[in-house]
Amino acid sequence: MTVQTKLASQLNRKDERPNIELARELMEVNHIEGIQEIVENLANPNKRIKADCIKVAYEIGRVKPELISDYAEIFIDLLKDSNNRFVWGAMQVLSTLTEISAIVLMKHLHTIKLAVKTGSVITTDKGILTLAKLAILNEQNHERIVPFLIEHLKNCRTKEVPQHAESILLAITEVSKADFIHALKEREPYMTKPQLRRIQRIYRQLAQ
Repeated sequence: MTVQTKLASQLNRKDERPNIELARELMEVNHIEGIQEIVENLANPNKRIKADCIKVAYEIGRVKPELISDYAEIFIDLLKDSNNRFVWGAMQVLSTLTEISAIVLMKHLHTIKLAVKTGSVITTDKGILTLAKLAILNEQNHERIVPFLIEHLKNCRTKEVPQHAESILLAITEVSKADFIHALKEREPYMTKPQLRRIQRIYRQLAQ
Protein backbone atom coordinates (compact mmCIF):
# COMPACT_ATOMS: atom_id res chain seq x y z
CA MET A 1 0.00 0.00 0.00
CA THR A 2 1.38 3.39 -0.99
CA VAL A 3 0.94 6.53 1.06
CA GLN A 4 -1.13 7.96 -1.78
CA THR A 5 -4.06 5.81 -0.63
CA LYS A 6 -4.15 7.79 2.61
CA LEU A 7 -4.70 11.16 0.93
CA ALA A 8 -8.01 12.90 1.52
CA SER A 9 -9.05 12.69 -2.12
CA GLN A 10 -8.43 8.96 -2.21
CA LEU A 11 -10.59 8.48 0.88
CA ASN A 12 -13.39 10.57 -0.66
CA ARG A 13 -12.93 13.17 2.07
CA LYS A 14 -13.38 16.88 1.49
CA ASP A 15 -11.60 17.96 4.66
CA GLU A 16 -7.84 18.15 5.26
CA ARG A 17 -7.72 15.88 8.32
CA PRO A 18 -6.41 12.79 6.44
CA ASN A 19 -3.60 14.87 4.90
CA ILE A 20 -2.62 16.28 8.29
CA GLU A 21 -2.66 12.81 9.84
CA LEU A 22 -0.57 11.41 6.98
CA ALA A 23 2.01 14.16 7.43
CA ARG A 24 2.19 13.33 11.14
CA GLU A 25 2.68 9.63 10.39
CA LEU A 26 5.47 10.34 7.91
CA MET A 27 7.24 12.64 10.36
CA GLU A 28 6.99 10.30 13.31
CA VAL A 29 9.12 7.65 11.61
CA ASN A 30 11.04 9.92 9.19
CA HIS A 31 9.46 7.95 6.34
CA ILE A 32 11.79 9.13 3.55
CA GLU A 33 10.29 6.89 0.86
CA GLY A 34 6.78 8.04 1.73
CA ILE A 35 7.79 11.68 1.63
CA GLN A 36 9.45 11.11 -1.73
CA GLU A 37 6.21 9.60 -3.01
CA ILE A 38 4.34 12.69 -1.83
CA VAL A 39 6.78 14.93 -3.71
CA GLU A 40 6.62 12.80 -6.85
CA ASN A 41 2.84 13.18 -6.84
CA LEU A 42 3.19 16.94 -7.11
CA ALA A 43 3.42 16.14 -10.81
CA ASN A 44 0.27 13.99 -10.73
CA PRO A 45 -2.27 15.06 -13.39
CA ASN A 46 -5.03 14.55 -10.82
CA LYS A 47 -5.45 18.01 -9.31
CA ARG A 48 -6.97 16.74 -6.08
CA ILE A 49 -4.03 14.42 -5.44
CA LYS A 50 -1.61 17.22 -6.26
CA ALA A 51 -3.37 19.60 -3.85
CA ASP A 52 -3.40 16.94 -1.12
CA CYS A 53 0.34 16.41 -1.52
CA ILE A 54 1.06 20.11 -1.22
CA LYS A 55 -0.91 20.15 2.03
CA VAL A 56 1.02 17.14 3.35
CA ALA A 57 4.31 18.80 2.40
CA TYR A 58 3.30 22.02 4.17
CA GLU A 59 2.42 20.19 7.37
CA ILE A 60 5.79 18.41 7.27
CA GLY A 61 7.67 21.64 6.54
CA ARG A 62 5.95 23.42 9.41
CA VAL A 63 7.30 20.89 11.92
CA LYS A 64 10.29 19.14 10.30
CA PRO A 65 11.45 21.25 7.33
CA GLU A 66 14.62 19.16 7.05
CA LEU A 67 12.53 16.29 5.69
CA ILE A 68 11.48 18.25 2.59
CA SER A 69 14.33 20.75 2.24
CA ASP A 70 15.95 18.76 -0.59
CA TYR A 71 12.86 19.42 -2.69
CA ALA A 72 12.84 23.22 -2.39
CA GLU A 73 13.42 23.75 -6.11
CA ILE A 74 10.39 21.60 -6.94
CA PHE A 75 8.19 23.95 -4.91
CA ILE A 76 9.85 26.95 -6.55
CA ASP A 77 8.98 25.49 -9.96
CA LEU A 78 5.36 25.18 -8.80
CA LEU A 79 5.26 28.97 -8.46
CA LYS A 80 5.04 28.99 -12.26
CA ASP A 81 2.00 26.69 -12.34
CA SER A 82 -1.11 27.99 -14.08
CA ASN A 83 -3.32 26.87 -11.18
CA ASN A 84 -3.47 29.44 -8.37
CA ARG A 85 -4.21 26.76 -5.77
CA PHE A 86 -0.88 25.10 -6.45
CA VAL A 87 1.02 28.39 -6.59
CA TRP A 88 -0.11 29.63 -3.18
CA GLY A 89 0.26 26.14 -1.74
CA ALA A 90 3.85 25.99 -2.97
CA MET A 91 4.56 29.45 -1.56
CA GLN A 92 3.16 28.34 1.77
CA VAL A 93 5.56 25.39 1.77
CA LEU A 94 8.47 27.68 0.87
CA SER A 95 7.65 29.87 3.85
CA THR A 96 8.57 26.90 6.06
CA LEU A 97 11.94 26.42 4.30
CA THR A 98 13.33 29.94 4.51
CA GLU A 99 15.99 29.11 7.07
CA ILE A 100 17.02 25.60 6.10
CA SER A 101 16.91 26.20 2.32
CA ALA A 102 17.77 29.91 2.26
CA ILE A 103 20.57 29.56 -0.30
CA VAL A 104 18.28 27.81 -2.78
CA LEU A 105 15.46 30.29 -2.25
CA MET A 106 17.77 33.27 -2.67
CA LYS A 107 19.06 31.73 -5.89
CA HIS A 108 15.48 31.94 -7.17
CA LEU A 109 14.62 35.27 -5.58
CA HIS A 110 13.39 36.72 -8.87
CA THR A 111 10.87 33.88 -9.26
CA ILE A 112 9.55 34.41 -5.74
CA LYS A 113 9.26 38.18 -6.25
CA LEU A 114 7.48 37.67 -9.55
CA ALA A 115 4.96 35.34 -7.90
CA VAL A 116 4.32 38.00 -5.25
CA LYS A 117 3.71 40.61 -7.94
CA THR A 118 1.50 38.54 -10.23
CA GLY A 119 -0.05 35.91 -7.98
CA SER A 120 -3.40 35.67 -6.25
CA VAL A 121 -4.12 37.39 -2.94
CA ILE A 122 -3.13 34.29 -0.98
CA THR A 123 0.07 33.85 -3.01
CA THR A 124 1.03 37.45 -2.28
CA ASP A 125 0.25 37.07 1.42
CA LYS A 126 2.39 33.94 1.73
CA GLY A 127 5.07 35.40 -0.53
CA ILE A 128 5.50 38.53 1.57
CA LEU A 129 5.91 36.34 4.65
CA THR A 130 8.42 34.13 2.84
CA LEU A 131 10.49 37.12 1.73
CA ALA A 132 10.42 38.70 5.17
CA LYS A 133 11.65 35.48 6.76
CA LEU A 134 14.48 35.33 4.23
CA ALA A 135 15.40 38.99 4.74
CA ILE A 136 15.92 38.58 8.46
CA LEU A 137 18.61 35.91 8.03
CA ASN A 138 21.53 38.16 7.10
CA GLU A 139 22.49 41.65 5.96
CA GLN A 140 22.90 40.68 2.29
CA ASN A 141 19.42 39.20 2.15
CA HIS A 142 18.07 42.29 3.91
CA GLU A 143 19.60 44.58 1.29
CA ARG A 144 18.17 42.54 -1.60
CA ILE A 145 14.69 42.05 -0.21
CA VAL A 146 13.56 44.83 2.12
CA PRO A 147 13.47 47.61 -0.53
CA PHE A 148 11.15 45.37 -2.57
CA LEU A 149 8.92 44.80 0.48
CA ILE A 150 8.73 48.50 1.30
CA GLU A 151 7.90 49.34 -2.30
CA HIS A 152 5.15 46.74 -2.13
CA LEU A 153 3.71 48.48 0.95
CA LYS A 154 3.53 51.72 -1.00
CA ASN A 155 1.53 50.17 -3.82
CA CYS A 156 -0.55 47.26 -2.52
CA ARG A 157 -4.27 47.63 -1.83
CA THR A 158 -4.98 49.60 1.33
CA LYS A 159 -6.81 46.73 3.00
CA GLU A 160 -3.69 44.58 2.57
CA VAL A 161 -1.31 47.05 4.23
CA PRO A 162 -1.81 45.98 7.88
CA GLN A 163 -1.35 42.26 7.28
CA HIS A 164 1.61 42.72 4.97
CA ALA A 165 3.20 45.28 7.28
CA GLU A 166 2.90 42.80 10.16
CA SER A 167 4.75 40.21 8.10
CA ILE A 168 7.39 42.67 6.88
CA LEU A 169 7.98 43.85 10.45
CA LEU A 170 9.87 40.58 11.01
CA ALA A 171 12.62 41.83 8.68
CA ILE A 172 12.85 45.46 9.76
CA THR A 173 16.09 46.60 11.39
CA GLU A 174 17.38 49.99 12.50
CA VAL A 175 18.69 50.41 8.95
CA SER A 176 15.28 50.02 7.34
CA LYS A 177 13.00 51.29 10.13
CA ALA A 178 12.69 54.86 8.86
CA ASP A 179 11.75 53.82 5.30
CA PHE A 180 9.26 51.30 6.67
CA ILE A 181 7.55 53.87 8.88
CA HIS A 182 7.53 56.44 6.07
CA ALA A 183 5.78 53.95 3.74
CA LEU A 184 3.14 53.27 6.38
CA LYS A 185 2.60 56.97 7.12
CA GLU A 186 1.93 57.57 3.42
CA ARG A 187 -0.89 54.99 3.52
CA GLU A 188 -2.51 56.14 6.76
CA PRO A 189 -4.91 58.73 5.25
CA TYR A 190 -6.67 56.01 3.28
CA MET A 191 -7.08 53.50 6.11
CA THR A 192 -10.11 52.63 8.19
CA LYS A 193 -9.97 52.95 11.98
CA PRO A 194 -9.45 49.19 12.51
CA GLN A 195 -6.63 49.21 9.96
CA LEU A 196 -5.02 52.19 11.67
CA ARG A 197 -5.17 50.45 15.03
CA ARG A 198 -3.12 47.58 13.60
CA ILE A 199 -0.57 50.04 12.22
CA GLN A 200 -0.36 51.79 15.58
CA ARG A 201 0.49 48.45 17.19
CA ILE A 202 3.35 48.09 14.71
CA TYR A 203 4.68 51.53 15.68
CA ARG A 204 4.59 50.53 19.33
CA GLN A 205 6.52 47.36 18.62
CA LEU A 206 9.15 49.34 16.72
CA ALA A 207 9.50 51.73 19.65
CA GLN A 208 10.29 48.97 22.14
